Amino acid sequence: MRICIPSMGMKMSESVCQHFGRAPYFLIFDEHSGEYEVLENSSEHMGGTGKPPELIAKRGADVMICSGLGPKAIQMLSSYGIRTYVGASGTVEDALRQWNERLLHRADMDNACKEHRDGHDH
Repeated sequence: MRICIPSMGMKMSESVCQHFGRAPYFLIFDEHSGEYEVLENSSEHMGGTGKPPELIAKRGADVMICSGLGPKAIQMLSSYGIRTYVGASGTVEDALRQWNERLLHRADMDNACKEHRDGHDH
């Protein structure tokens, strides 16, 4: 399983980015190999093209772990078959531990970030 986490930096010891779409990086951890790769956010949110879910799907992520995200992001990730979980905090390492300990919640429209229900994407 490949798990993607929005990150403020390029290391597992960096903080989980609180704003999914504007995360500078996405770290994609491969549970099988124990390795991770760094995906720079080159989406339109950062002056590039495409949306973050498209970039993440192209890298083969199965799961997205984040602190929270808006309804559009939840729908886009789901359309690519990526399961999304919210409630992550601390570092990327902390988020993976929270995932493994089943402390995170499956993202849905009820727990989508309320500030992004007006049409703005996270």
